[in-house]
This record gives sequence, structure tokens and C-alpha cells, in this order.
Amino acid sequence: MTSRNYIPHKRAESECVYPENIARHIDVSRKRAESERFHSGHINRDIALTNLAKTLHAIYQQQGKDILSGLHHLTYASQAVAADLEEAVMLGRAALQLRPPGHPDRGETLHNLAEYLRMRFQKLVIVQDLDEAIELHREALELHPSRHPRRSLSLHCLSLCLLNRYDHQRVVADLEEAIVLGRAALELRPRDHPGRDASLYNLACDLWRRFHKGTEKQDLEEAIKLHREALKLRPHGHTHHSSSLHSLALCLSERYDRQRVFTDLEEAIMLRRAALELCPPGHPGRGASLYNLACDLWRRFQKNTVKHDLDEAIKLHREALELHPLGHPHYSSSLHCLALCLSNRYDHQRVLVDLEEALTLGLADLQEAIMLRCAPIEHHPPGHPNHAVSLFNLACDLWRRYSNYGVVDDLEEVVILRYAALELCPLGHPDHGVTLYNLAECLRIRFQKLAVVQDLDKAVELHQAALQLRPSSHPDCSSSLRCLALCLSHRYDSQGTVSDLEEAVTVGRAALELCPPGHLHRHISLFNLACDCWKRFRKQDAKHDLGEAIGLHRAALELRPVGHLYRSSSLHWLSLCLSSRYDDQRVVADLEEAVTLSRAALELCPLGHPDRATSLFNLACNLGTRFQKQAAIQDLDEAIKLHSEALELRPSGHPDRILSLDSLGLCLSNRYDIQGAVTDLEEAVTLRRVALELRVPGHLDYGVSLHNLASDLRKRFQKQAAKDDLDEAIKLHRAALELRSSGHPDRSLSLCSLAVCLSDGYDHQQVVADLEEAVLLGREAVTLFPPEHPIRGVALSSLARALRTRFHEQCVTGDLEEAIELLRAAIELTSSGSPHQSSSLHLLALCLSDKYNSQQVGTDLEEAILLGHAALELRPPGHPEHVLSLCNLACDLWTKFEKTPNTLDPDKSISLHRAASVLHPTTPSDVASSLFELSLNLWRRFQKQVMTTDLDEAIHLATYALELRLPGPCYSVVSLEQLANFTRAWVQTLAQGTNSDELVMLDAAVENLHTLANYYRSRSRHHRAICDLNTAITLSRYVLQARPAGHPRRPSSLHDLAQCLADQFHQQSTEADLDEAIVLEQEALQLLIPRDPAYDVSRHCLTAYLQMKISVPVPLMASDTSGPAHVDVKQLIRSIAFEILKNAPTKLLHTQTGILCNRDAQISHFKSSQQYNQLLSSCATCDPNERISRIHAVVSAYFQYVMLSHRCGEGEPLLRDVEGRSIYGMSTMVGFGKLQTFCLRACEHDYLWAWSDTCCIDKDSSAELQEAIGSMFTWYRRSALTIVHLSDVPDSGSFDTSQWFRRGWTLQELLAPQCVLFFNQSWSLYRDLAASNHKADARMDDARSRLRWASERRTTRPEDIAYSLFGIFNLHLPVLYGESAENALGRLVAEIISQSGDISILDWVGEPSPFHSCFPAHITSYQHPLPSPPARPCPEEQLSTVVRSPISFKIQRKLLKSFAAALQFFSRPLKRSSITYHAPAVRPALFAPSEFHSFTEAPLPRFINRRLILPCVAHQVTAVQLKSVDPRAPSYTYEIQAYGLRPLVITLPSELAYAPGSEDTLQLVRPWHSQLLGPSAELYSTTEEQLRLR
Repeated sequence: MTSRNYIPHKRAESECVYPENIARHIDVSRKRAESERFHSGHINRDIALTNLAKTLHAIYQQQGKDILSGLHHLTYASQAVAADLEEAVMLGRAALQLRPPGHPDRGETLHNLAEYLRMRFQKLVIVQDLDEAIELHREALELHPSRHPRRSLSLHCLSLCLLNRYDHQRVVADLEEAIVLGRAALELRPRDHPGRDASLYNLACDLWRRFHKGTEKQDLEEAIKLHREALKLRPHGHTHHSSSLHSLALCLSERYDRQRVFTDLEEAIMLRRAALELCPPGHPGRGASLYNLACDLWRRFQKNTVKHDLDEAIKLHREALELHPLGHPHYSSSLHCLALCLSNRYDHQRVLVDLEEALTLGLADLQEAIMLRCAPIEHHPPGHPNHAVSLFNLACDLWRRYSNYGVVDDLEEVVILRYAALELCPLGHPDHGVTLYNLAECLRIRFQKLAVVQDLDKAVELHQAALQLRPSSHPDCSSSLRCLALCLSHRYDSQGTVSDLEEAVTVGRAALELCPPGHLHRHISLFNLACDCWKRFRKQDAKHDLGEAIGLHRAALELRPVGHLYRSSSLHWLSLCLSSRYDDQRVVADLEEAVTLSRAALELCPLGHPDRATSLFNLACNLGTRFQKQAAIQDLDEAIKLHSEALELRPSGHPDRILSLDSLGLCLSNRYDIQGAVTDLEEAVTLRRVALELRVPGHLDYGVSLHNLASDLRKRFQKQAAKDDLDEAIKLHRAALELRSSGHPDRSLSLCSLAVCLSDGYDHQQVVADLEEAVLLGREAVTLFPPEHPIRGVALSSLARALRTRFHEQCVTGDLEEAIELLRAAIELTSSGSPHQSSSLHLLALCLSDKYNSQQVGTDLEEAILLGHAALELRPPGHPEHVLSLCNLACDLWTKFEKTPNTLDPDKSISLHRAASVLHPTTPSDVASSLFELSLNLWRRFQKQVMTTDLDEAIHLATYALELRLPGPCYSVVSLEQLANFTRAWVQTLAQGTNSDELVMLDAAVENLHTLANYYRSRSRHHRAICDLNTAITLSRYVLQARPAGHPRRPSSLHDLAQCLADQFHQQSTEADLDEAIVLEQEALQLLIPRDPAYDVSRHCLTAYLQMKISVPVPLMASDTSGPAHVDVKQLIRSIAFEILKNAPTKLLHTQTGILCNRDAQISHFKSSQQYNQLLSSCATCDPNERISRIHAVVSAYFQYVMLSHRCGEGEPLLRDVEGRSIYGMSTMVGFGKLQTFCLRACEHDYLWAWSDTCCIDKDSSAELQEAIGSMFTWYRRSALTIVHLSDVPDSGSFDTSQWFRRGWTLQELLAPQCVLFFNQSWSLYRDLAASNHKADARMDDARSRLRWASERRTTRPEDIAYSLFGIFNLHLPVLYGESAENALGRLVAEIISQSGDISILDWVGEPSPFHSCFPAHITSYQHPLPSPPARPCPEEQLSTVVRSPISFKIQRKLLKSFAAALQFFSRPLKRSSITYHAPAVRPALFAPSEFHSFTEAPLPRFINRRLILPCVAHQVTAVQLKSVDPRAPSYTYEIQAYGLRPLVITLPSELAYAPGSEDTLQLVRPWHSQLLGPSAELYSTTEEQLRLR
């Protein structure tokens, strides 16, 4: 909305020397008499003349105000005032002549005369008056030097005159000088000066004008600041208080328009309301106050869409319009704004009255404006200084009328007026640039209307000329750049010159750079540049251009909120760009967004909107594209509906009518492909013919029309076999191919289509030349299609079809092999749901069948059958090719039976020969009969060989046969699961129908249903599938309905239904089923004759049913008083449930309700479940030996639970937070949201129970906490699934960096579970892994490996690193929070050794623990891996003797330390008091008594009373040799020889004191571990002799 804010007395305020009401106190007659008394030359005559002039001036001012306040234009009064003003000027001139230069009062006289002239200029608009006033003020200013008391007044008034001249002539130098003078005047008026408020006000107005000229933000900011200060000096009651309120509001409103700071708009509205209160009814400024407040309320409505603001704005505009009657200068503005508000209210509320009134007011506004504009032209003939201004104003109003009503005569007149104005503003004129710009825009619009290329060329030339006058610093430079880019873009659209497009993009970028964020026209620059980038993408296929276009359109759309005039255009173009990106990159999200945006654009274009047809067309095209992707028929139907509506809005002669004809024809043709409705195809052909007629030869898209019509004619040929259609299609395709020479982007498509038609022609007329040409053209088409082209698959299929046909003609095996390879490639390229997928599958099945017939390879036939089934699933009943697929599949199945005749019943060979009619079917009934016979043979083979594939195939074939016997096409049967529902409704229709044709079909269809029921019953018995049995019962009931009393087959139907019900009784133990079965068999017996075989079968079944009724106690499911056996079953179930839950967490979250449940609540949930009821029923009738296992299976499945593994964060819910409440009803913030999402993920994976450590443990209970820590490993191990939430892994991140893999508690959560799923930060599966288990097995052969896993992990509390491993080692130790981490780790290591005897955990590197010197102080000491196991020793190095001898502990400790270091075995000091050695020494051929005489008798390592007891092996040292010494380290390297060992080289930090033959015998001692002899499952049962022999 372009609102014209104005204020009463908008001109800057001048200062009057005398009071305003002086006219009521001065007697003009006396003044006149006084002046006459002083004759010419009298010394006082100048004073008298001056006084009289001042009096007349004051009267003019006062009476002029009276006239304004009365709002009546009295000719006499107006003339009287003018006469006073003229006389004042005359007298002022006379007084000036009497005060020559040098006279002390000449300055005052100059000032007064200048003011009279300025006032006359404002009245009569005589430019010479204003120029003279400025010169007089300049002369007066020279007579009022610095510090003169009247200097500030002279500066102030000269500034006003310059401002008036700027308003009239737009000379920027006048405005700049006015601002300089205004600042100087303000400096001379301190805060206590009575005229300071006027200087502040006028300077602010000047700055506001300069801001409008140059959009300098600082000018607007300073103007607001000055207006605020002036307002403070004009309190309530001041004469100009209202003016200050209005002006400040105007500035704030302007700043809101530029910067969108909502507080500015709110303050402006507040100020407008205050100003309105100062203008009561009858006040001259009330109309302006009403108008301005209404405009600001309308702005706020645009921002917040508050209905109250719009209603109030309309009300205020109506009142303002009453005060601005016809002829008032602001009548047009009031009409225009009121019409706009009413139009907006119609857009939001759809009140038709508002729209009608808006149109009426808009027209009245334009008519009056044009009428008023014509009058000044008559008074301002050529040569008048204001003639150009009058032409400009009239052109503007005519332009408005053209924009609203599209009258071409108005446009022509505007162009003439613009040319005339240009002649009046030649080069050098200040308005020359503006005039060039306006004329160029008119010519551009006329080009769009009339398509006159010369107009566009001239517009480009004019814009370029205007741009030369507007450098980058010019405020209108961006507008010139923007419009020039638009003209160049139009010329590219018209002539296709790429250089125009490139220049348009360049110029558009320059325009955007001059429109920074916040600029009023930034959205237009963004939009235009985006459109040009899209055009360049279409021309050059540069993806970056398309990406940039989408980004620019999004930015423009943000600047065009709901209610914006151009929002629909942005929605339309953004949708178009996204659709283009989808065509290029196939990202479905782009297509979905394009559809959404198209719908939004259409909603903004109601009936009557000029862009409605475009919006309809765009949405229809996007829906058609989505149909091609997803094959949703509703999209296609809606697209057809929208295209039809768009076509109605594009009548004959419309430039876009051809597009609508083509697009609607394409959609109808696609619907025909899906549904086979001939009317769609006929209409498509008609539309394509009309489109071709509208595109004469030479048209850019003439080839497209030829191709489209030819394609539809071929389809009609396939349907109706009219040779003329095919001949015409070939002719049209050849014509299109001639237009698409080598290099044309659509040549490949024409080649492919012509090849297909020629192939059809060969099939119809057997002309070999057609076939050869089809192959040749097909090969060329395939080479032209790039691998990623969406039509390449169709081209491959078409060529394969031609090659198969040639194979049948010439028997060249290579053609068939090539056809198969081409079809495989085509299927890979065809997306799921594409209409071409079924054709490719069908054709490949035919080729494989041909190959089998030629080469007799069984796999080819099997694959052909599989592909035939797949094609048939894509061609449901009603599909044009459904019957064809059925026939071909039947052929392959028949061939398969012929291949294996020994599997068939020889007595049924006749029926199989009858089934051979499927090879040459004549009607769908023949095909149905053949398929049904084939299903019976499969059924018989199933009864002999019990091959479930035969039974499934029989069901398929019987289903196909039933579909072909339906009275009409049925689209509801698209899968086997829907068969029961469809046949139920259809049989009801047949049973109630009276049509003779339907009754004839009834017997065959019912027999088909009867057979299907038997098939389903057999499959239910074989698979124990209750769903198959229910289908069999349903079918049997409706077969029985179709065979009423008297029907010969009724007894068999009764018997079959009774058997189905008996089977259901066996599975569900429902007494009603057994009772109904008995009733049915009794009726069957009544209809049968004794000694009939069927009679004996029914009698036998009835006897069995009665025996079951009297011998088997049937539980009463609805009764609460169960028998003793039933109570025992319940107790048994409860006992087993508690036994199973014993190893599960005590508290679990129910995922469906979000309630935390304890054991009793969990059991209660189970007892109220359907699984429990079914378990009770099955247990009451099943074999007692199977009962416990069945209960175990059901209960275990029901109580499967999911564990959460995560890192605790802030706000995690505790037990007290969730107890007794549903987590789904709580806040979704922080930890609660994580818990809720975890439970939802568990529920999505079909688990009822979930556990989280945050809220499923009572951490206030030390006993429960200790139990949980000890049992947690078991809980994770027994969980059905563990969900790991990696909160620090984004969607595209890697979990290698997650802290989850570095925390102590999460180690057991990784190792224990059998099944793990990783979820990232947003709760999506990690990297979209589709596997059901993300965990690779982590093998831990010993305790050392487990500790190494934990060595790189951290916990919040140091001691938790040990506690987190209790479960991994299946240890139950006290949890003592507060103890040191060293102590906790020491207790863990000691217990591991004591429980398992595994001393591999004594291999560590690091600081020893104060708990025990053999234990590490920190878990990180286990980070290094174990060394590879030593090679098995040779026989001469085997152990031969075990003795016990004394050892020097000092030497042993030193040697053992260095020996262990050399072997990477021990590397920490040992304390004498902390270890006890059982060390058997090793000597050859010597046995001595020992505490243990074999390795199997060696005690396990143990830890008692802080003492580590280890069995050790000692090797007596026989020789020690010093090899080298490094004094720098220092280090000493020795070679040591010992019994039973190879020579060892060790390095010691100190010298070894050893003397051969001394008392201190050196021994090498190492702890004994079974792994020293290598892995063996039978180690502890191995004898010593066996060890020596190894």
C-alpha cells in the first residue's frame, strides 16, 4: 500500500512579526488615511506604507486560515484575500524604494517583502516570486551579520524559501543549502529562544526530505531526534503541538517501512491518536489526522493481521472521505486507500460487499484524478513552466487506470504523454533521467501487452541512457538497474539472445548490491535476479544457477509475508525452481515442497485473479510429476481437474492455451495407461490435434506437438487396431524426427518412438523392412540417451522388443541374448511404481520363456515365472494388460508342468490337455477355466508331495481365475489379502441379483470360491495360520449362501464349513464353533442318502464332533468361577512368570502407557492382555506335556524388554519424578524428552517394556542400588534389545568421537547385550543402518581382555570405574561410595583372582596400588595389549623334574623383576610380606618330594587377608654372563642360563651380585598359569606324563 501521509500546513512554519489576531485590532482605514496623509517624499511615508503592508499581510494570513477552517470556497473571500496580498506586495515594494541601501531599516523591509512574495508564490505558484524572495532574503541576510538580533530569523526564512523551491523544482542544491541555513539558524537559537521549536521542526522536515531523496539513514534518525526535541518545546496546548505530533509520527512510520522495527509503528500510531484528539470535528486538520492514523493501522494489520486494526482503518478512512468531498485535493488519496483496505478485508474474510465497494471506489478515484489532471493542462499550455508537471501527473493517473482495468487506449496515451514530457526535459534538465526512466517502463509494458519488439529495444536504450545519469551513489540507480535487467530478460525471452540474459544477470546483481537488507525494493531485486538465474540454468544447465535461484527466491519470499501483494508470485516461482531441481536431481523433498508451495500460491489466486490460470497450471504440472514418481492416481485425477479449469481460463487466442492443451492431453493419456478408459484417450487425441493446429510449422515446439499426437495415436492403434492411426503416427514421428536433427536434445526420444511404431507396423503387416528400421533406430536412440536419463529404460525395452521380434523371424540367438541383457538394464533404471516397470518385467519374462524353449535351461523358465508373477502384481484386475499377463504366466506354468509330467496324476491328463487352451485363449472365460484347471493339478500334487509352493501357487491361480470371472473390472483387489473382503461383497451381489448373465456365471464362480476355501483350509492346517482359516470360513459361508436349499452341492458346502469350524474349535476352543459344526453336519446328513459315500463321511464327522462335546471340558472364558484345573493353570502361569522375571529389572516402563510398573503391576498387565487369555484357552486343551513349554514361550515373549544405554545429562528424571505418572504427559525438555523418545522407539520395535537407569532404580535405597549394580550386566545380557543414544553424534557424524565409548558404565552396556541399535543425536538410526543389530561380537577370552576394554573409559565418580565392572565379572561386592578408586579396583582384582584364578590380570604397566603392590593403582595400567603367547618349547626344554629347594628372596625378587620385565610379564616391585611362593625348582632327571607333585595338583591363585598366594615355577640359574654396560642409563645387560629354559638376555638398572658356588643360588621364578602350556580344554585333567610327552 502506497499511502500518502500528509499533515495540515505541511509547509515549513514561518514566524510572523505580529500576533495572528492583529486584523481584529487594527483599523485598516486608519492606516490607509495615515499613508495618504504622508505625501510622496515625506520622511514618514515609508513607515506608513510598511505598517499598512504588514497589516494587509496579517489580514491575508488570518482570512486565509478562516477560509481553510470553514472549508467553503467563496469566490469573493478568496479574491479579497488575494487583493490584500497583492496590495501588501505593492506597498512592500514602495517601502523598499523609500529605504535605499544604507538605510537602517532596509533589512527589515527586505525581509517583509520577501515574505509577502513567498506567500504569493504559495497562493499563485509564480516561480518568479519565489526566486525574488530568495534574492531579497539573501540581501537581508547580508545586512544581518553575525550576532545581529534578526540574523537567525533571516537564516530561518531563507531556508524556508529554498525549501519551497526544492519542493517545486527538485534542485538538490536548494535542499542542501536549506539544511545548512537551518542548522545555522538553530545554532543561533539556544534552548530558551522562543523560535527554537520552529527551527528544530523545520530542520527536521528538511532532513526528512533529504532522506527521501537519498535514503540516508542518518538523516531520518536525526529528523526523529529533532522532532522529539521540538515536541518537548511544544507541550499540550501549544499552537503547533499537533503539527509536531504528525511530523514525528510520519518519520517513525517511514523508519518502520525501511527497517521494520515494530516499536516505531506502535509509537507512530500512539502519536497519530494524540494528534487526532487535538483535531475535534470541525477542525481543519481532522481529515488529515484521520487519514494518517488509518494508514498506520493498515500497516500494523499487514504485520500482525489483527482484524480490529483493519476494521478501524476502514472506519477512519470513511470518516476522512466525508471530510474530503469531491474536489478536495486529498479526495483521490482517501478513495484509493479506502478501496485498498476494503480489498484486503475481502482477501481475509471473503465478504463480497467489500470487494464490490473497493472496485467502485477505485474507479471513482481514477476518474476524478484524470478529470482534475486534465484541467491544469488546459491552463498550462506548451511553454508554461508547469506544462511538464501537468503532463507527468496526467500520465501517472492514466497509468493507474490502465494497471487496474487494462484499457489499451490509456496505455497508448501514457506513452504519447511520456514522449511529450521527454521533449520538455532535454539532456541537462534535472528531470531528464526520471523522464527517460518513465518512458522506458511504459514501452516495456506496451511490449508485454502488444509484443512490439521495437518497444522493447527502445526501452533498453532509454534505460541505459537513464542509467548513465544515475551513478551508483544516485538514489534511483538501483531502480534503473533493476528495470534494465528486466527489459534485457524480456528480450531474451523474445529473441533468445544469450548475451541479453548474461547482461541481465550482471545488471541484476548490481541492483541487488544497491538494495541491502532493509531496503524497500530488495525483495523485487531478489525476485528478478532469481528468475534470470533460473532462465540461465534452463539454457546452460548450470546447477549452481538453479541453487542460487532457489536461495534468492526463498529470501524474497521471507520479505513477502502473508498478505503481501507479490507473495503469490514468489510462491509460484520458488515452486517452479524446486520442480526444475527435482527434474535434474530427483530429490523427492523438492517435489513435495513444490506441490505445497503451488497449493499456497493457488489459494492466493481466487476466482477472477489474473494469475489464477498460471497457478492452476503450475500445481497441476507438479501433481503430474509426483504421479510419475509415486503412481498415486489421486494426484493424476487432481492434475486433470486443475488443467481443465486452467484451460477454461485460457480461451482461444491466449498465449498459454497451447501449454494447457498439451499438459491436459498428457495427463489424460497417462490415466488411460493406468485405467484403460477409452474416453480419456479420445479426449487426449482431440486436445493434441488442437495443439498441433495452433503450432504452425516453424514454431519452436512444433516437434513436441507432432510427437505427442503420434504417441496417443499409437495407443489408440493398440486399443482399436485401426491401421490409419498407426500410419498417421509413423508419419508424424518421421516429421518430428526431421525437425530434430543431430544434436537436438529430443532426437533420441523421436528415434525411440518411431522405432516402436515401426515395430508395431511389423507385427501388423509383417514388413521386414519395418522391423530392420526399428532395430536400427532403436540402437541409435539408446546411444543418444545418457545413463541417467529417465527415458533410457523405455528405449532399452523398445529395442529389446524389436530384437525379440527379429529373433522370432530369423532365429538369431544373439538377438534374444541381447534383448534379455537390455531388459535387465531397463528394469534397473525403472523406478518402482513406474508404468513402464510392468511392461519391462512382462517382456523379460517372454524373452526368458523363448530362451527356455530354445535352449531348455530350467532356470530360465523359473525366472520367467517369477517375473510373470511380478508383472501381474503391477497389473491388477482392470488394467488393460491384466489378461495378457495372466495368459503369458499360464503359458509358462503349463510349460513347467509339461516338463515334469511324472509328478502329475495320470488320470488327470485329460484335464491338463483341456488346460492347453490357455495357449490360444479366445475369451477371458477360457483363460479363467484353464487357470482353474491348472490350480487343481497343483492341489493334487500338493496332496501327494506336500510341497507348500504348490499350494501357494494353486491359491494364486484360483484367485486369478476368480478375478477373470468377475462381472466387471474390480480395482479393489490388488493383493491376495484383500480377496476375502472383495469376494464377500461380490458373492452377496450375485446371490441377490436377478440378471441372467450373472446367474450363468454364478455356478462357475461359486465353485471357484469353494475350491479356494479348501485351499485356505489346507494351508491353515499346514502352517497353523489362523488368518487362512478365517478366510476359509468366510468363503465357505458365502458359498453356502449361494447354494440354497435344493441345490445339489449344498451338502458338500455344509460339510466343508463344518470342518472349518471344527478346525477353529481345535485352535481356539470356542464352544460356539463346535456347536455350529454339529448343526451343519446334521443338516448335511438330512440331505444325503444312506450308503452314499458322502453320507458316511458326514456321519463319521458328526460322531467325532459329538464325542468332543461330551468328553472335552470346554473352559468358559467369560466366567470368573473357573474349575480347579483352570485355577491350577493360572497358578502355574503366575509361577512361571515370576520365575522368568526373577532375572529381569524389578521396575520397568510400560511403553504404550508410559507408566513405571513394579513386579505386581507387570503381572497385572499380563493378566489383562489378550496373550494371557489365549494362553489360558490353549493350555486348557493342549497336551499337559507341552503346557509348560508353551507357557514359557508366551510369557518370555510378553516380558521382553529394551534397555537404554546413554550418557547422563542435565535434568534426567528420577524415580520420584515418574512414579505414578505417565512420562508422555510430562515436559519434553532435556532428560524427559530423551526418556519419552526412548520409550517410543522401543514401542515402535514392538516391545512393551523398557528400562532406563535414571528412573528405574531407587537411588535413595542403598540395597536396591547395590543389587542393581550387581545385576546390571545380567539385565543387559537378557534384554531383547539395547538402544544406545549417542547424544553427541550429529546426523552425519561418526560415533568414533562419541564419549559413550569412553565412559566406564557403558562398557558392560556394549558387551552384555545380544542385540544393539545405535541412535544419533536426533534419535535417528546411526547412518540409517538398516540392520536389525548394529553390534559386532566383542570376544573377551579372559579377565585381562575385559580390563583392557575398560582401561580407556572414565566415570564421573572415580570409584565407579570398578563398580561398573562388577556385572561383567559376575561379582557381587559391596558398593562403598566414598572409598578410594585404588581400594575399589584392588577389591575387584582380588576377587577376580580368588574366583577365577586368572593371573593374566597381574600383567600391567604403571604405578602399583597402595592396596597391594601386585595390583595397579589405576585402570589405565591395562591399556597395553598382552604379548603373543610364546612358542611351545621343544622336547629337550620340557619340564623333567619337580623339586623344592630354598631360595634367596632378595636375589629372587631382583631377578624375577628383571625376568618379568624382559618377558613383559611383571614390571612392578613386590613386597616381601605380600606374596607367598610355591616354587618348584627345575633340574634334569631328579625328582624330590614336593608340596605338589603335578601341575594338576597346583592350587589356584588366591587372595586372603591382603596376601596374594601364587603357585610358581622356579628355574635354577646355571650361568650368568655380563654382556654390556651402559653407564649413562645406567643399565647392565646379562645373558642367563637356567635349567629348562633357553638362554635369556635381560637388562637390569643395577649390577647383579653373583658368585658361582656361593650360598645364594639364583633362581628364575615365574607364576604358574595353565596358559603357559598353550590352550587346552582338558588341561586340568592332563597327567604329568602327558605333559612331558607333548
